[in-house]
Amino acid sequence: MPEVTTPLKPATSTSPYTRSNPFPGKLVVNRRLSGPESAKDTRHFEIDLTGWGLSFEVGDSMAVYPTNDPDLVEEIIRALGGKGDEPVKGPKGDTTLGEALLRDCRITQTTPKFLKAITKRANSALLLKDLLELERKEDLERYLWGMEVIDFLNEHPSAKFSPEEFVGLLTKLQPRLYSVASSLRVHPEQVHFIVDVIRYESHGRVRKGVASSFLAERADKVPVPVYPSSAKHFHLPEDPDTPIIMVGPGTGIAPFRAYLQERMALGAKGKNWLFFGSQREKCDYAYKEDFDRFKREGILTRLDCAWSRDQAHKVYVQHRMLENAAKIWKWIDSEGAQFFVCGDARRMAKDVDAALRRIVQEQGGKSVGEANGYVEKLKSDKRYKRDVY
Repeated sequence: MPEVTTPLKPATSTSPYTRSNPFPGKLVVNRRLSGPESAKDTRHFEIDLTGWGLSFEVGDSMAVYPTNDPDLVEEIIRALGGKGDEPVKGPKGDTTLGEALLRDCRITQTTPKFLKAITKRANSALLLKDLLELERKEDLERYLWGMEVIDFLNEHPSAKFSPEEFVGLLTKLQPRLYSVASSLRVHPEQVHFIVDVIRYESHGRVRKGVASSFLAERADKVPVPVYPSSAKHFHLPEDPDTPIIMVGPGTGIAPFRAYLQERMALGAKGKNWLFFGSQREKCDYAYKEDFDRFKREGILTRLDCAWSRDQAHKVYVQHRMLENAAKIWKWIDSEGAQFFVCGDARRMAKDVDAALRRIVQEQGGKSVGEANGYVEKLKSDKRYKRDVY
């Protein structure tokens, strides 16, 4: 971690960059954080923002505008019987088939319009036609898991599309939002991300996440278009003396690395308690060196880690919270701490929320209803903040 540089330079109001014209960043660091034994490929990326004239705060996200995998683009063009130079009208206007598939269209996930077109044009797609009935929605979702546009083109070569027709069946390629993992006070010309690179095999093919594989495999050769996205609901307390409790397993750690950098740069006096979790300490401890330094320098008051696969029974961040219930209650109720959660919305955030309500109930001597009311008031007072996805 470099030395702190303050004060933060204000963004100029004359920046030519917008959401529709993002800044062409340059990838300068692509480092694997997870060890070779890890089940995940977790990467640290650093994007050079020199000359962008924009700004962001810790807690915000950055939109990354990826391009699609060129090999997959070529395969789709071959399946369509095209060359790639055919003129088409894409989501962004007139272009060629190859450019539309590379830059403008979402070419992995199927759309209902595309699936219906397959059933109308293919010689035999009876199963798919049946699954598209409204009452078969869950069956269709199971059937589609791990399948992409190219699978249907290959499986149904009798379904013919002109380049213009095919592009019209796809949706627009959207940017991917990543929580910023750095403070501009410490890295004034950069933004950092932590990303799990998505790769898995399904139906005999390797599938890749569009944005994560763009960053991991191709971004060093092309500009990385980025634009900041404000998340005011997830900013640090205005009072730098306010204690904060942060729960961020996996890549949910990103904003909390940025928070700690920011508080270090500002000389903030508020206490900082971090709960981090992943599968194995040996190979999945992202940013260990940073957190060790924050502890040494007195920025990180407490650090509690949960390694789910390092013992017979799985241990998650909510278990570490319950082990420290009395102290968490003291920080929140007596010391006015703010409580932050970042990461997986489907399971982790729900489990952490349940653990928090249990702590309030048991440590505060409250009924279930009273505990729920207390937590809801934390939310309305903006002392319980979540960035979950």
